[in-house]
This record gives sequence, structure tokens and C-alpha cells, in this order.
Amino acid sequence: MVVLCGGLCVVAGGAEQWLVSRQLAEKNRLKILWQYNLPIKNNEKLDRLVTLGDRLYALSSRNFLASLNRDTGAVQFSTFLASSGIPIGEIQLYGDQLTCIIGNELVQINPEFGTKQSGYRFGYEMVSPVARNRSNLYIAGADRRVHALRANDRVQVFEAAAENGSAITAVIADDNSVVFATVDANVVCITAAGPRKLWQFNAAAPIAAGLVTDGQSLFLASKDTNIYRINAASGDLLWKYQTEAILEESPQAGKTAVYQHIPNTGLTAVDKETGKFLWQVKGGLGLLAESGDKAYVLTGTGVLVVMDNNKAKQVTTVDFGGTLKYAANPADSKLYIADQSGRLACLQPID
Repeated sequence: MVVLCGGLCVVAGGAEQWLVSRQLAEKNRLKILWQYNLPIKNNEKLDRLVTLGDRLYALSSRNFLASLNRDTGAVQFSTFLASSGIPIGEIQLYGDQLTCIIGNELVQINPEFGTKQSGYRFGYEMVSPVARNRSNLYIAGADRRVHALRANDRVQVFEAAAENGSAITAVIADDNSVVFATVDANVVCITAAGPRKLWQFNAAAPIAAGLVTDGQSLFLASKDTNIYRINAASGDLLWKYQTEAILEESPQAGKTAVYQHIPNTGLTAVDKETGKFLWQVKGGLGLLAESGDKAYVLTGTGVLVVMDNNKAKQVTTVDFGGTLKYAANPADSKLYIADQSGRLACLQPID
């Protein structure tokens, strides 16, 4: 059910209680675009939110997935991806296909209807999200190899490994190259068509989580406490920034800043071009979105902190009143937040 209230879109039964009140939003120059109440049970919780293309995906602890239009909150589909308890990996979008690992099966999902179109079981354990380009899928296996499979028929065309045989933790790909990271702190780039090494970068400790590309740059966080920016074409170090702790998550690349969550500290922003410190939000979990020079950060206690990247200072804070989930939105200025009971809200700054 969709109800319009003064231009505000309310989805699912009229939304009896707002996640963020209209008064609080208006006071802080935020516009509530829509709210949706995810139909989950009392013993069920919202597990994650993610933006992909023009959709927002919400996955519950019982593996119930809802796909919503990011702009309107209209539900595109809802479905159970798997039985409760079966692990579901990162949901990805390539072209017109959603892809995720369910258990030990690679599953493709129709993004319009939520139907499973194909599945493929591997003879080895997969240890990171699948990367792909127009031709191939690239899977990091527990056998310490990257396996390249043709996208159309899943036939393996080659495999690659680090020269020192170390375990692979992450892999990304485009039509020209494949980059993978290892537990021995290697970042290796090979050609997309075959296992010919183009370059290798060595950090001092394993790479935390995934690798992030932005234009001609590759950003990565290492357990040696450093954020690195390297040239994606040559592997040359462009800068590194040392943080206060061992890093566990990937950085987020924004328009002019790189944002890094630091355990037991908060969110730190550094200048994307120079690697110089800009600001830090204590307790910050991650970047929701950017709007012009402003960065919108959510803390673990549900406080929205607005930072000015140009002036490297805080603009304002908004207390949403509790622990919230969020989806990082690199595409525009819309803010996506939710609580454990499944209330999802989309807000947008009023400039």
C-alpha cells in the first residue's frame, strides 16, 4: 500500500510511526522522501542495507530480501533468498543481473522479479565476493587461487596465484585487468584474459576487507594501520596515511575525500588527492552520502553528523534517537537509514 501525505510517500500500511519525525527533519533541513516498513517478524531483524543502481536492497536475518526503488520507496520485489541460517554473501549488480553467493552456490537473480535464474556450485570454498567483467567471473577460492570462469557457461579458462602461494582474500576486475590481495600483504594485478602479471604492490600487513577503485586510483586499508592510494595502472604508491588502529574495513572513496572507519575510534576523512588529514568523527560508522562539500556521517548511537570537507569542520548534528542501520550511497545526496524492526527511511538534505 502506498499513501501520499502532502507529497510524502509512505509505504506499507501508512507507516504508523515515523523513523524520523517530520519536525526533526525540517528543523535540520532534511526532507523525508519516503518510509517503508519491512514486513518482518518479532524475532527477525534487519541484517543489512545496500544501494545498487537505482534500487535499495534490504536483507533480514531470516534471508528475506526486499528490493525498493531508491527514489520513491516503491517495492520492486520481495522474496526469501534462502532458508534461515544459510549464509548469504555480498549482493552485487553487474549489467542486468544480481549476483550473490548463497552457501557455496553462486546464484544469479533477476532484479525485476527476484527470481533465481541460475545457480552454480563450485568444487572449492569461495572466500570473497565474485568479481566479473564482460567475459569472465573471477572467484577467490580457499585453494589459494583465483579461478577465471567464462560468464556464459562457467567453464574455467585459467587460474592464478600469488608467487609466494599465499591465501587470497579479495579480488576485483574490469575488462582489462584483475587485482587480488593476499594474507601476506601482496596486491597483485594480472591481465583479465590470462595470468600474466602486470604489477605487484606489497604492504606491511594483510589488506583489510576489499579493494576500492576510483578512476585511475586503487584505495586499500591494511592491517599495518595505513590507508594506501596506489596507481591502478602501474601499482605505484601515490600516498599513504597512518591511522590509530589496525584497520578491518575497506575505505570509502568520495568526491574529494576518502573515508575510513577506525575501530574503537570513529570515521576519519583524508584528502583524496594528497592523503592529508581532514577531520574525524568520534564513534562514526561510515559515510551515508555527500552533498556538495558536505559529508553525512552516522554514528553508532544514531547521531547524524554533518561535516564540511572544504573547511574540515563540523556543521551540525542530528540525533535520530537510537542505533540505526544505513546504506552507503555514492551516487547522490539521498540518505538511507533503518532500525532493527525494519523501518526504512530515505531523507535528502535541503541545500
